Amino acid sequence: MYAAVDLGSNSFRLHIGKHDGDAIRVLKSMREPIRLAAGLDATGNLTEAAMQAALACLKQFRTALNAYELDAVRVVATSAMRVARNSAAFLPAAEQAIGYPIEIISGEEEGRLIYMGVANALNQPTERRLVIDIGGGSTELILGRGQDIERVESFSLGTVKQSLSFFVNGRIDAPSFEAAILSARSHLEDAAPPYHPQHWKQAYGSSGTIRTIADIIAKNNLGKGDLSAASLDALRLRFIQIGHVSKIDMPGLRPDRASTIIGGLAILIALVHELGIPAMQPVEAGLRMGVMWDLYLRSTKRDRREQSVQGFQQKFHVDEARAQRVAEDALTLYAQLKPATDSFNRYLYWSALLHEVGLAVSQTGYHKHAAYMIENADLPGFTTREQKTMSRMIVAQKGNLRKVGEALTDPDFAKAVVALRLAILFMHSRIELESGGLRLRMKNRIELEIRRDLVSDHPTVSFWIEKEQEFWDDVGIDFSVKAIG
Repeated sequence: MYAAVDLGSNSFRLHIGKHDGDAIRVLKSMREPIRLAAGLDATGNLTEAAMQAALACLKQFRTALNAYELDAVRVVATSAMRVARNSAAFLPAAEQAIGYPIEIISGEEEGRLIYMGVANALNQPTERRLVIDIGGGSTELILGRGQDIERVESFSLGTVKQSLSFFVNGRIDAPSFEAAILSARSHLEDAAPPYHPQHWKQAYGSSGTIRTIADIIAKNNLGKGDLSAASLDALRLRFIQIGHVSKIDMPGLRPDRASTIIGGLAILIALVHELGIPAMQPVEAGLRMGVMWDLYLRSTKRDRREQSVQGFQQKFHVDEARAQRVAEDALTLYAQLKPATDSFNRYLYWSALLHEVGLAVSQTGYHKHAAYMIENADLPGFTTREQKTMSRMIVAQKGNLRKVGEALTDPDFAKAVVALRLAILFMHSRIELESGGLRLRMKNRIELEIRRDLVSDHPTVSFWIEKEQEFWDDVGIDFSVKAIG
């Protein structure tokens, strides 16, 4: 069983599901309208009230999660947590409340997961489609074919801000709608051409906002009951006739959604007109289903992150044979160091595969260029935290270690850095680890035992090891070397 927790800008949601044949069956679902985006103050910080409401919800979710025997859990936070200036300070308390790490994902990663959820729900392997998700803080457009994503973009355009900015104090009138629609179109117009209908066969709306709008239209006999420009405009006119959010009472709309649905409708009208969408089909799938599918695929060794690393290698013309050798040697050395857990294994392996990617920028300081690229690139499947971990390993691959001094207080991370640095050192010195002759330990100090003939047959290794000893000594860690055999 898998659990997906979505800390959205409008609502916090939880899905617990089980893979069943070709589908993931949802066993439990929870939703709380936290309105996190509305809890951002004028300085861009989450207010104390917003944070307390979030923590109370996360504690409830933790109780629900603890009632199941789960194979994997993933908690993702989206737009509001991306933009909140104090999100880093809030994160430890939030993680303690729910009992799991929280990943603040990029808009592009959010789009990828949304598409994964939709594609697996539809199960139409050749269909070319556009998927649109309108959230509380952002809107994602994803173009794809079957399971494959061709293009994904995220816009800082969400239901909460659009509602608060243009429908002041809940008042609904024609000028407010016109301003809200024009504002949304201004965000979208430059990016629109690749998403025009000639590039896809069917358009789908995956968010709760779009499904709710479709439900309101159908249950109130507006237009032809479909999601088209005509039916959306009919709903707009109905809202204008009502005049105020507090007076909205329509079949298909929960009272707690009324305050943000008007902003969502403005965005959807803008999308339909700007992209030229004739009709859209709501689909009961999206981010949470995508997260659970991602967890399932990872458990079956079909990890999207592997594809991202391989694609990045190819894009920047990495010598894959050299990279593979360093990656395998690094894992061999890391195993000798006996880390307390295997939590850094994959990051060490991927960091080793990408350690020379900075050569595409410059031979000088390539480790710094590589670290910057990995931390800031769009790597589908990876979280911001994962990319930062890999960036630190990569920048620590050579030179002084003061730049990652604080991170070295984690013993397993320090062991990963030792393994990566020595794997690169031995690759440059042309020492094959397969031949044996090396023993490596690390507790309070680094202890390397190396066969004498390896030193004599590879003259530069003594120079590099001596430099390595100096670098570790500079951060207060003793590195002893002993010749054996």
